[in-house]
Amino acid sequence: MTDGGDAAAEGGQGDKPAGSARRRGRPARAAEPGPGARERILAAARTEFAERGYDRTSIRGIAKAAGVDAALVHHYFGTKEQVFGAAIELSFAPALTMPETLAGGGADVGERMARFMFGVWENPVTRQPLLAIMRSALTNDTAAAVLRGLVARRMLQRVAGELTVPDPEFRAQLAAGHLIGIAVLRYVIKMDPLASAEVEEIIAMVAPALQRYLTQP
Repeated sequence: MTDGGDAAAEGGQGDKPAGSARRRGRPARAAEPGPGARERILAAARTEFAERGYDRTSIRGIAKAAGVDAALVHHYFGTKEQVFGAAIELSFAPALTMPETLAGGGADVGERMARFMFGVWENPVTRQPLLAIMRSALTNDTAAAVLRGLVARRMLQRVAGELTVPDPEFRAQLAAGHLIGIAVLRYVIKMDPLASAEVEEIIAMVAPALQRYLTQP
């Protein structure tokens, strides 16, 4: 009887190893929802979009990199487009403080705008996320629309609010377009002689044009 009971016990336990193995193979629950989960997802999204671009990045890939279930990414951020928006807002944060730099206008507002933007681009820490954003926006319509909305809402509308000239939003876009065009040639395409020019030389050439956009009637 004892032998039979032992055999039955072993038989009952023999049904469990497969299930136990499957449980052991799942991601650790410690990497699931908890303190910092949202921040981990956002950090993973920034990295995934930067390394893979918008088209090749997936919610599943972001979740895997963050150590969470894909459903949690949807819970915090919604769609892939919304995740991208949150990620680039974080990456674009240094540039979004530009309106404060332009407060009060003045005879040097064009130089202040140029110096601020090139300061962001020349810093390797802030440049790399911006390069990833620009590349995604240049190759994907959805990414471009998200970036356009962010720049319009968080930067250009606020810059326009500081201007006292006719058509302030148009003027703000002209100034931004001037700087973005230079940034694409210098940092994305790396076209010489612009790519290798001294930044102070570029600022000296660009500032008067920006001043005209921002202040002249």
